[in-house]
Amino acid sequence: MADIVLRTARATLRSPRATDVVPLLAIRAAPEVVEWWGAPALAELQACCDGRAAELFLVIEADGEVAGAIQAFEEEDEQFRHASIDLFIAPRHCNRGLGPEVIHALARYLADERGHHRITIDPAVDNVRAVRAYAKVGFRETARFSTVMF
Repeated sequence: MADIVLRTARATLRSPRATDVVPLLAIRAAPEVVEWWGAPALAELQACCDGRAAELFLVIEADGEVAGAIQAFEEEDEQFRHASIDLFIAPRHCNRGLGPEVIHALARYLADERGHHRITIDPAVDNVRAVRAYAKVGFRETARFSTVMF
């Protein structure tokens, strides 16, 4: 797959590089991120940064630095085609609207460029920051699942 670069008003979402492993590992080790993602796994981040991950994995850059990552798991079967999004952002980049901005950018890319008609998320219901970020983009709770349609 070719390198991907998506730009928003304040961030760039781009394909990862080997040099991203160290800053992403530091972000994943932050207590605020570990709370929702669990302990960081070096091998997992290396796989994501060298193209061995099964999911679409993009690095979020903001203010000239690695600010986190966003990923999409894609179901390619035409009968069930959809994608799901998840992300983590460094605590110092939180509470500034960056989350909704990058979620929207990836959701539009998945709909417009990759042909997904349904995007799903599954944050922990008590992860208020994540639920609020997804809601700002237009995701709505549907029973126990959240979906946005394009």
